[in-house]
Amino acid sequence: MRVLLPLDCRTALCEALASAGSREIGGILMGEHVSDNFFCVRALTIQKHSGAFASFVRLLEDVLRPLAAFFRVTGHNYRRYNYLGEWHSHPSFALKPSQPDIQTMRDIVDDPAVGANFVVLLIVKLDSTGALRGAPFVFPVGRAHYLATLEIEHEH
Repeated sequence: MRVLLPLDCRTALCEALASAGSREIGGILMGEHVSDNFFCVRALTIQKHSGAFASFVRLLEDVLRPLAAFFRVTGHNYRRYNYLGEWHSHPSFALKPSQPDIQTMRDIVDDPAVGANFVVLLIVKLDSTGALRGAPFVFPVGRAHYLATLEIEHEH
């Protein structure tokens, strides 16, 4: 699977990560199914509170309104535009999911109320030069998670 992070989303993430420093932050990803195994992040939320040095807890009340707005703007075309998954930062750790990260994503994808075939967990950080680095992990229903390909759009 390939996940594209457009320039506006990259810029928003870089600004939020720089502001958060060594605290973990995160939010949700809303995306477009562009073609077979190719998804583009079209919107994301940035929850700047509830993060600490080694943990981040996403608050449900911070995502319901943006998700509903995304669905309105995309005409409730859920097959093409939908919740893609979660993102959070690991400013002081490797770009791989921790055991709590894995359990959280399993809880989401295994919840019949969510109704997803898969969810993505994008783990991000700024490197020593200030460039965005990220690793998208796909959590399919009933199968082990795996690392997808992240394509980050840059200014020309």
